[in-house]
Amino acid sequence: MKTAFVGKGGSGKTTLAALFARHLAEDRNPPALLAIDADINQHLAAALGAGPDAVFPALGDHLDLIKEHLRGDNPRIAGAAAMLKTTPPGAGSRIVTIDEANPIYDRLVTPVGGVRLAVTGPFAEGDLGVACYHSKVGAVELLLNHMVDGPGEYVVVDMTAGADSFASGLFTRFDLTFLVCEPTVRSVGVYLQYVGYARDHGVRVAVVGNKVEDAGDVAFLREQVGADLLCWIGRSGFVKAAERGRHLPVGELEAANTAALRTMRAALDGCEKDWARYAAQAADFHTRNATAWGNARAGADLTTQIDPDFVLRPSAEVLRPATVAAH
Repeated sequence: MKTAFVGKGGSGKTTLAALFARHLAEDRNPPALLAIDADINQHLAAALGAGPDAVFPALGDHLDLIKEHLRGDNPRIAGAAAMLKTTPPGAGSRIVTIDEANPIYDRLVTPVGGVRLAVTGPFAEGDLGVACYHSKVGAVELLLNHMVDGPGEYVVVDMTAGADSFASGLFTRFDLTFLVCEPTVRSVGVYLQYVGYARDHGVRVAVVGNKVEDAGDVAFLREQVGADLLCWIGRSGFVKAAERGRHLPVGELEAANTAALRTMRAALDGCEKDWARYAAQAADFHTRNATAWGNARAGADLTTQIDPDFVLRPSAEVLRPATVAAH
């Protein structure tokens, strides 16, 4: 399953993304797991336990490598340079799984705190005034477009804060999005804005309350977000220790907060995969990007990169339209 953590800046989404990833990784039967930091503020590595001087190779700095590998021998794609961040897979594309050996993972994925981590990379000095951060995040969108996952396999993505997530089609690449919400008017405002966009695209959203201190906080969240409230994380000495650089074993997390993580995992596992919709969303956003700017840049119609008969599924086989309905 693929999941994203979103919310207001400072709501604790990075902390919860790391906590959820560590919860998955420390299972007695650890799943295939990949965590990705797609936030402009690159703090997921530190939240997982990396030291302040740790340096990680950035997906955004190796977009050519990612494109060349994923392109494979897809005849619809003239070359890696012709691929957009939204280019969907087709016959001949290389389809990746979560924990296989491939050139992308070999170079750009690093174990941190028991979790395999990839990062988009920070907004660099050379980007100022000339680049958009979402060009870096595009590496994640392209990777997820070409990724299959099955039961017991997880991708956990820490997204950019607030509505910035909607600057690309990346927000549609997840089975369930966890929106981290503090019991405050400002945080609820971000929730309202997010779901207003997300539900127009069939994106599943579950609210996880954070920094909840008492029954009044829970009542406030229930009043504001209704049935979207899945669970909540209370004030935590475990989390406070992590924020101060002392990363305790996940087994020492407070019982109520551990129960919340289990509820989140159960909700994610309970989502029904819809590979046909996944392909349709990818084609939609690729068409939007191609017609808005990609065709002009390439001097060609990049919408022809869309293979109308190709749909991903865990076996990475092609599903024909008549077969899609049967699944």
